[in-house]
Amino acid sequence: MSFRAGFVAIVGRPNAGKSTLVNTLVGRKVAIVSPRPQTTRNRIQGILNRDDAQIVLIDTPGIHKPANALSRQMMDELDQALDGIDILSLIVDASAEFGGGDRYSIEWVRRFAGPVFLLLNKVDRVKKPLLLPLIDRYQKLFEFAEIFAISALTGEGCLDLVNGWLARLPEAPPFFPPDQFTDQPERFLVAEMIREKAILATREEVPHAIAVLVDTFEETQDLIKIRATIYVEREGQKGILIGKGGQTMKKIGTLARKEIESVLGAHVFLELFVKVQANWRQNPALVRQLDWRRQLEQLGEMQQEETER
Repeated sequence: MSFRAGFVAIVGRPNAGKSTLVNTLVGRKVAIVSPRPQTTRNRIQGILNRDDAQIVLIDTPGIHKPANALSRQMMDELDQALDGIDILSLIVDASAEFGGGDRYSIEWVRRFAGPVFLLLNKVDRVKKPLLLPLIDRYQKLFEFAEIFAISALTGEGCLDLVNGWLARLPEAPPFFPPDQFTDQPERFLVAEMIREKAILATREEVPHAIAVLVDTFEETQDLIKIRATIYVEREGQKGILIGKGGQTMKKIGTLARKEIESVLGAHVFLELFVKVQANWRQNPALVRQLDWRRQLEQLGEMQQEETER
């Protein structure tokens, strides 16, 4: 039996369901999910392993017009996601009205020279007869290699989608070990899980103003001690995160700790702090620190310094 392997990038507007699809196909959480748009800030690789194939799924930030240092980095991540991939998949919310953002997304995918799939997501919310005119509309705007109607949430149509990808992926050995499900370091996964819980616990403008950096990550035989800082841009946002009598922060910490323990398979002591960093989204230096690749570089530099001492 031949083995197929390759890279598939999933792109689309904010809140189209990219992260949900990656988590569903991988079978475990590799990307945070929120009802608020623009929660994915980095390219995240989830690895779908089968006996006959390995598909490396690249989750990406939502396609949008950048307005600050953070959103510019997010769009840079999107551009870089096209490097070395075999298939580009544009996921759209089939339950939402077609608009200018959808046209912008179609124009964006034109830069990719390979096959582009269209994934009509959230079909569990749409009456099936309404899909045909939507498919026709997209087909008139761009020549998609394949079109699939799916529900990332329920898994409907996802097996057909995976088989569609496999039909176009090359015969190749796996790129990662069969027991690996992501390429992200544990520190980044932890920061993202904390950020997800903070986003879900807050409201209004606070979610976009949240950044999380893991300050320390100490592993012992029986316990992982994690110290992390949640950054916001204003004192008022800090007050919302902490909550009356510290209740909101306590809730965030409890939910995050439970999920971290589930993912890492170990007992966790989690200590959270909140700091105000005015206009951090406009600060390229801080934005770069949120990139897990930069975090890996910094960790390597710290380990090198320890070795040289």
